[in-house]
Amino acid sequence: MTEPSSPPGVEALSAQTENLAAAASGPTSPGREPRGYVATLGAANFGIFVSLLTPVLVSMAFKVQHLTDSAAEATGALGLVLGVGAFFALVANPLVGRLSDRTVSRLGMRRPWIIGGVIVAFLAFALIGVATSVWIVLVGWCLAQSAMNAVLAAVHATLPDQVPSERRGKASGIVGIMTPLGILGGSFIVNFLDSDVTRFVVPGAVALVLCLLFAITLKDRVLTTKPAQRLTLAQFFGSFVFNPVKHPDFAWAWITKFLVMFGYAGIATFLPYYLTEKFSLTEQDAITTILLANISSMIAMAVSSPIGGILSDRWGKRRPFVTFAGVVMVIGLVILSFAPSIGVLIVGQTIIGFGAGAFFSVDLALTTEVLPNPDDTAKDLGVLNIANALPQSVAPAIAPGVIALGALTPLGGYTVYYLFGGLVALAGAVLVYRIKSVA
Repeated sequence: MTEPSSPPGVEALSAQTENLAAAASGPTSPGREPRGYVATLGAANFGIFVSLLTPVLVSMAFKVQHLTDSAAEATGALGLVLGVGAFFALVANPLVGRLSDRTVSRLGMRRPWIIGGVIVAFLAFALIGVATSVWIVLVGWCLAQSAMNAVLAAVHATLPDQVPSERRGKASGIVGIMTPLGILGGSFIVNFLDSDVTRFVVPGAVALVLCLLFAITLKDRVLTTKPAQRLTLAQFFGSFVFNPVKHPDFAWAWITKFLVMFGYAGIATFLPYYLTEKFSLTEQDAITTILLANISSMIAMAVSSPIGGILSDRWGKRRPFVTFAGVVMVIGLVILSFAPSIGVLIVGQTIIGFGAGAFFSVDLALTTEVLPNPDDTAKDLGVLNIANALPQSVAPAIAPGVIALGALTPLGGYTVYYLFGGLVALAGAVLVYRIKSVA
């Protein structure tokens, strides 16, 4: 994550960035966000999550299964594809965050990355759909993750650009609710699609349309002064290093996000295999069950996400909501682990959704309040987003091993895996109180 001291060149780069930020058109902390911004921000996030989460939740598992010869081979291949792809997401998000902070273009600082990224991602989804081997799927997913996380970095960087601090809870709540809506939308779409090609291309097309709409209507900041000094490789990579001693709250926010997201990311990837193995469901029955579980989870998230954002603004507190959300998610994971029936499994997913909705809405507002440098918001949010992306790489990578070991116990492989995820998420819910500058 970091080293305790900054490498040479970081201080000069920070000073240079401050000068660039001063040249930006429009204030970085406006009194009120532009009209229509929150609505299009929500739509763009919906498109992003439909395109990224539909493969993670449903499509990728069955695509890989169609290209492999056994359940064990499919589990290993799925872990490889999603794990390596998430690593590319981990790199792309802060990379584009930093570059967008320095982008000098008539189109603005963020818009070029949104437009270019979503077009590349759409083509990558099409490649995955027609792929005839796991290795082609892997290449396509790495491209898709890189491109869509570039879009995500640029889109989220507009939040502190456009919305004042005291109003970010509401905007963050809208962003938060788009996660369950994206999950539900993707599950609903693939329930009516019976080919691998359409299961990837259609969600990608949704992202393409909605992200282009956001980019076209965005009143983007524009840097009018070209950087006086070119960004060297040493300066660039050094700019991602922060000092946890100097910025401890930023470090603890990173750790909290990573741990909670590890517990959350772990449940989605292998749910299709969990359903087909434990409950002997067919592929179509598993897709339908996931849709029903996501509908129930979405309803719970739709309730908790805006309430969490609004109440955290009203009470001026963030940490209690993050802890509450994490504990609720852990309860849901325990129920999911021991579910004796599909009905109980859906109840567990609903509880997880309720906790996740509150977490997503408040966590983004909390993290924007612990950023080390207000002039490097996109870069710092990109560093924090590593905590979102890294669990999506680590969890699938270690899952086959944990599941295999769990299969040797009376509990079973998936039960042990989900309980492990719950334990990690619980640690994140507790450690948020190490953040001192936010109530």
